[in-house]
Amino acid sequence: MEIRISKTTVLALALVVIGIALRVIPHTANFAPVGAIALFAGAILAWRTALWLPLAIMVVSDLIIGLHPIIAFTWGGFLLVTVFGMLLRNRPNLVRVPLGAIGAALIFFLVSNLGVWLEGKMYPLTWQGLVDCYTMALPFLRTSFIADLSYSALLFGLYALVEPAFRGQFVVHYAQRQGLNKETRASGRLHLGG
Repeated sequence: MEIRISKTTVLALALVVIGIALRVIPHTANFAPVGAIALFAGAILAWRTALWLPLAIMVVSDLIIGLHPIIAFTWGGFLLVTVFGMLLRNRPNLVRVPLGAIGAALIFFLVSNLGVWLEGKMYPLTWQGLVDCYTMALPFLRTSFIADLSYSALLFGLYALVEPAFRGQFVVHYAQRQGLNKETRASGRLHLGG
């Protein structure tokens, strides 16, 4: 019996595990990889995979660290970052990474802080309250931008180095142990034996 797992599925699952882990361990506020992962997913992965990936990270990590009243805005912000990443699909990495990091940080900043303001607990629901909300959140924007730029450079850079290996499928054999045969070598599939 053999199970075929696409390499992009393995990549997506690895990004979910990494995203959850780096979000739940103690870190500087807003210095997490979720924005960069959402941007990367939108720019590189198929749209269906790209859309569920940041949601999976957020759902699981929010269940671990605690739910909050502006979930719709934080999750929605990362979905919009993914869509923004889709707009950058055919751009070279030298444009995609800095532009994407700026866009990702701004999108999340605008959407999540709109949620904070609309909640009405920290700021009055007035024009001045909205201005105060965004003004007080500026330090978080800086941290988000640095995180998005750092993690995006890492993700896009590593992917550019290993992208040729992400073509094809993993083939996992559960029957008796078999060596690489001529047919498997010719197909370019990786044999994980076992």
